[in-house]
Amino acid sequence: MKTFQTFSHQKAILLLVVLLLSAVACQSPQTSPYQNNAIASAHPEATKAGNLIFEKGGNAYDAAVAAGFALAVVEPSMSGLGGRLQALYHTQSGTLHGIDATTAVPQAYQQPEERFAYGYETIGIPGVVAGLIKLHKAGGVLALDVVMQPAIALAEKGFKLLPGEALRQQMAASQIAEFEGSRNYFLDNKQNSRPAGALWVQSDLAAVLKTIATAGHKGFYEGQIAQQMVDDIQSHGGILSLEDLKNYEALDAQVLKGSFKGNDIYGLFLPSYGAISIQILQLMEALEDQSAQKENWPYLMGLATAKAYEYRRYQTNPDSLSTILSKEKAVQWAAMQNLTRPLVASQSKDWPESWRVAMGHTTHLTTADRWGNIVSLTQTVGPNMGAKVASPGLGFLYAVTLGGYLGNYKPGDRAASHISPIIALQNGKPLLALGAAGGSRIPPAVTQTLHRYLAQGLRLEDALAAPRVYPENDTLLLEAHPGLDWDAVALKILEEKGTPYKRIQTEARFGRVHAIALDTLQMRWNAAADPDWEGTAID
Repeated sequence: MKTFQTFSHQKAILLLVVLLLSAVACQSPQTSPYQNNAIASAHPEATKAGNLIFEKGGNAYDAAVAAGFALAVVEPSMSGLGGRLQALYHTQSGTLHGIDATTAVPQAYQQPEERFAYGYETIGIPGVVAGLIKLHKAGGVLALDVVMQPAIALAEKGFKLLPGEALRQQMAASQIAEFEGSRNYFLDNKQNSRPAGALWVQSDLAAVLKTIATAGHKGFYEGQIAQQMVDDIQSHGGILSLEDLKNYEALDAQVLKGSFKGNDIYGLFLPSYGAISIQILQLMEALEDQSAQKENWPYLMGLATAKAYEYRRYQTNPDSLSTILSKEKAVQWAAMQNLTRPLVASQSKDWPESWRVAMGHTTHLTTADRWGNIVSLTQTVGPNMGAKVASPGLGFLYAVTLGGYLGNYKPGDRAASHISPIIALQNGKPLLALGAAGGSRIPPAVTQTLHRYLAQGLRLEDALAAPRVYPENDTLLLEAHPGLDWDAVALKILEEKGTPYKRIQTEARFGRVHAIALDTLQMRWNAAADPDWEGTAID
């Protein structure tokens, strides 16, 4: 009897080994649809974190979550655990889904007469942690603590501060100095910002990350961390409550669909601005059908962007949304345009400040894997260094949500912004995934990169490097920092149309795009990082 049991036990073990080997074989590079994994992000350490997870056997979900948490450590001026997130992802089975993890308005909120640009009064309910965990649950194959280990190591062991991050922290130093926790984390003993190249260790943040890695969503939104957030915020005039945190969840976001040059374009409904990005592309295609001059591109792109931006306020209306996404309506609008008229992009003092700032502070990452999983993810804390507030003992900054920067909201609302992750498919197959940082410049940056790649046939790296435009009042702003130039014929056309233009020589003022495209001949992913930023790509 004992011999029979031993034999059965050995047989069971052998069967298990065979099944495991079969599973590995099914996910081997030789049988996967694509040749490689790829990642592009706004910081080299975040890109390394995602790639390390790929090397450990993780997929695009795992890599995106690893990079997202890493960005919260190494680029706090742009994003963090106290911020908001929106993501669009494509599964290996061919379906598209979205995640809404934007910051939310607490139940006790009352619109103040005074507007606040930073401080405790601007803090809403953080969403990044819930969003990253939801993404991980959607398709990750490695354990959460494994996926978060690179971010924990960066916080615990430290990393060298890049020049761009050091500069942005320095720009906010006087405001950071107003708050105890922020001073302790972002200024040195002499109350100065850290210089570029300094080794920065964040022990408290590492402890928070470890708690999330072991306890997941509840580790952040309930328990000791939640209590510390609430105690600090409420003791300084804020309104965030334990109930607000406990009741927060990342939601499924509505995926929108449009088309451009025969390709299907997918974006996210509010609180993302996917509808506006789709509209710009469809307007641009219709306008180009009327124009035989390729040198008309700056004017036409400015015209399409200006027209689409007139509809930002109307996205919540179902009829307006249908009009915004209508290809037929885009053709009608294009037919009514007088292509010899000056460009006019309306501006209003009543617009939220986030619509008018010259440089939005946000970060984006894109991942793709051998199996066809793709993630396009954007996260932010709002303006530079967010609310400028970090609670003692926690180590992360909160996003600006309340106070008018993003607009007027009521309790329970979710903050909308220009965030616009996009995925393009050709005949139902993945072709391009991208998104951008840059506030109100995000949809133009995304759509212009898409146009350069899909319509003009530029290589992905060249599409990201090509100069961009942005309509502001009656003037077309032209990206023109060293290394970029505009065709003389294109500029002459603007002059003939009576459209004033202005060259902007400062880098990174027209959005920062991070993208992955598929080489359909080799079935290989190509990743690229915006050359105006400090990000990197690995493919």
